[in-house]
Amino acid sequence: MADVFGQREFDVRLEWGPIGARATQADIAVVVDVLSFSTAVTVAVERGIRVFPYAWKGAQVAEFAATCDAVLAVGRLDAAKSGGLPAPSLSPTDLMACEAVPRLVLPSPNGSTIAASLAGGGSTVAIGCLRNAGAVAEWLVPAAEAGRSIAVVPAGERWSCDNSLRPALEDHLGAGAILSALRERGYDVGFSPEALVAAEIFDASADTLGERIRACVGGRELISNGFGSDVDVAAALNASSVVPVLVDGAFVSAGPS
Repeated sequence: MADVFGQREFDVRLEWGPIGARATQADIAVVVDVLSFSTAVTVAVERGIRVFPYAWKGAQVAEFAATCDAVLAVGRLDAAKSGGLPAPSLSPTDLMACEAVPRLVLPSPNGSTIAASLAGGGSTVAIGCLRNAGAVAEWLVPAAEAGRSIAVVPAGERWSCDNSLRPALEDHLGAGAILSALRERGYDVGFSPEALVAAEIFDASADTLGERIRACVGGRELISNGFGSDVDVAAALNASSVVPVLVDGAFVSAGPS
């Protein structure tokens, strides 16, 4: 049954969260956390920042940052410096405006935790979101042509009551945008039903994408906390040509897959 749950009979797979990422272990894993880790990493790497993933609120995160000779991202609410530029944080808006530090440790409870757990596991780990969906699909084409397995992993969120996985619409749409773009390039053979349906959900939502991202639970949560600009940055489909890939523990701009 393990192969059934891992979708091993399919070249292109989709499954949720950290357990799904391990179950569908593939040659290439694309982690999708639209609000906001994946979007933040894409923005940061576009600015030349090397981004180190780390599990959320790990007790040793400050020590890890020091070991990496990297700046540790602050919380969104702490990011605004009095009278100066914002500090690097999980906010994509802040990362567009802050000083472009060379190296940044960016913890998050979902996308960063998944990426950190996949490091060293034999997969090439990439970051996908709405902003770079087309670029990720284009980068995946040589891998698809070569028959390499691909797993797209929407990160989802966590229920505060028991920390269980809450599938998030924004991540389903982000994963679907990548898979839809891959299908447009003629590489839909070998999709698992889960991957195929994600692409179809995106296709059905493409004309109202911005509205749906702002109106979904994750979007409304950020907007209610004063981070509406982060939602707008995340919803900008194909605004970036950067594909962040994990190399020696940090996300950098990819070469060919």
